[in-house]
Amino acid sequence: MYICLCKGIRESEVQALGRSGICSAKELALRLGLEEEGICGRCLQNIEALVALATCDLAGTSSTVLARST
Repeated sequence: MYICLCKGIRESEVQALGRSGICSAKELALRLGLEEEGICGRCLQNIEALVALATCDLAGTSSTVLARST
């Protein structure tokens, strides 16, 4: 599922970053390009949901985290 239409970011990309150890808000925002010009900024407002998505994947329970926060 897409979680950022501006950047075309999919849930699976965030999960992959989490599996590779990228789980902090700052690291995710940097890797996903969420602070670049030309995006709406909604993802940055929901960055904690992205962190939860990245870290919950390690437990295998990630798919509902973002849906509940938006």
